[in-house]
Amino acid sequence: MRRRVSDFRRPVRRRFSNVFWVILCGLVILLFIGLLSRENQQPTSRSAAKRSYRRDKIIEGLNITDEMLSPDSVDRQLNDQISLAKAFLVIAKESNNLQFAWELSAQIRNSQILLSNAALRRTPLTTSESETAIRDMALLLFQAQQLHYDSATMIMRLKAKIQGLEEQMNSVNEKSSKYGQIAAEEVPKSLYCLGVRLTSEWFKNSNLQRKLKERRQTAIKLKDNNLYHFCIFSDNVLATSVVVNSTAWNSKNPETLVFHLITDEVNYAAMNAWFTTNSFQGVTVDVQKIEDFSWLNATYVPVLKQLQDSDTRNYYFSGSDDDNRTPIKFRNPKYLSMLNHLRFYIPEVFPALKKIVFFDDDVVVQKDLSSLFSIDLNGNVNGAVETCMETFHRYHKKRNVTGIYHYWQEKNVDRTLWKLGTLPPGLLTFYGLTEPLNPSWHVLGLGYTNVDPQLIKKGAVLHFNGNSKPWLKIGMEKYKPLWDKYVDYSHPLLQQCNVH
Repeated sequence: MRRRVSDFRRPVRRRFSNVFWVILCGLVILLFIGLLSRENQQPTSRSAAKRSYRRDKIIEGLNITDEMLSPDSVDRQLNDQISLAKAFLVIAKESNNLQFAWELSAQIRNSQILLSNAALRRTPLTTSESETAIRDMALLLFQAQQLHYDSATMIMRLKAKIQGLEEQMNSVNEKSSKYGQIAAEEVPKSLYCLGVRLTSEWFKNSNLQRKLKERRQTAIKLKDNNLYHFCIFSDNVLATSVVVNSTAWNSKNPETLVFHLITDEVNYAAMNAWFTTNSFQGVTVDVQKIEDFSWLNATYVPVLKQLQDSDTRNYYFSGSDDDNRTPIKFRNPKYLSMLNHLRFYIPEVFPALKKIVFFDDDVVVQKDLSSLFSIDLNGNVNGAVETCMETFHRYHKKRNVTGIYHYWQEKNVDRTLWKLGTLPPGLLTFYGLTEPLNPSWHVLGLGYTNVDPQLIKKGAVLHFNGNSKPWLKIGMEKYKPLWDKYVDYSHPLLQQCNVH
């Protein structure tokens, strides 16, 4: 066994010895080559040092900053000419003098090439090599002055241009406002289809009308002040449905909720059909039409009286305006709709109720609202969040608010106090009679602006006020899901009418 081991060790030692001698020889050869290359590189290093010294002297001689600041510098003169020529080039293009603009542009390029070459070779431009470029540019600049491209003329032209652009911008903004208003006012084909199909279903399906009669036998709920009452005045079936559905889904006890819906005769059948065929978590829903309120007539209601005035009709329906400065949104005939003004007649519409919450149809409820009814109004008739926009209100049956509203409407018969709408008379009617509510009850602006996400998260009621309603194509996409979650897009009628 030992013999075998020694036999194996002997060739290993021989291999190690051979490798050692190879490495040693290699080191000697490398050392010899290094000595030779060092001797050969000495002259090259000396010549490179000379070239570096010359380059440094050239760079030292051409200080770019000093060159540009020197009043006698050719480089500075060329740069000044280029700057002025660029300004004249803009004016020439604006004046449609394309030939002169081309000549200026070509000469600017020539001067820039000269400056670029000088910078690359690190030597300043000489008078002889730049004389032609400076002379040609000077001739063009003189020609520009002859064409009244001087500073005073330039300023006047720029002022005129700015004024023209401002007029164009105002015109575009006005058109945008008009088109946006038209888009907001138009009923989408899908919603129109839904209304037609619901109306047809109402008249051909006797079971729906029978269900309505059975439900009205429990009308005692409609006057029970121990329940939570809400009212919506709208002609939009889908929007109203979202308000009711969102309130029901977020209520702790939806069976204690009563919704009073008032619409017009055109949409009465569709509204009844929808709320009769669909369940809303046990919420009681009653639908009425405004035409059944016989006391709403021109003798009693100032707005209806104004409709009989030819000047008023021309103002809102023909678009005539003496000063033509009234914003288009205030010239919308919808402001003459009694559905819009009915909020001021709530005591007359619901005489048996002591408390009721009024909703616009463009809101979404995302909190339980039962505690809203227990808020102490401190003797006031109305509770509302303090904003500059209309909101949902909690009404308490006190004071003659309708009489106050009529008083101010009579004062404004000639539209000198305000053009129209419900906000101005609302502010006047409820002045001193409103208890401010916590802002978290109502978050507005989701139909026209960006809203703080934290406010949205904490808000009890989200208001899509503005033109960008969530059921329109112009609705704000990032807020639309807040509304969509309360629409059952799988409903057969919605699918048939392509509501999405």
